[in-house]
Amino acid sequence: MGEFTTTIERRLDQAYKGLDDARSAGDDYLADTLSAEIEDLHRLAVDNGVPLPR
Repeated sequence: MGEFTTTIERRLDQAYKGLDDARSAGDDYLADTLSAEIEDLHRLAVDNGVPLPR
């Protein structure tokens, strides 16, 4: 596994955890921001042939 793949996976993991926390706290703005980041990371992964962990 390359560094790029590892970085994408780590950032997705952090974003999903942050999204769970934001939703639990009722922080809609942060949840929306993290959802957009997750979408961007998924798109980046797909564009570069990185298998998605989630």
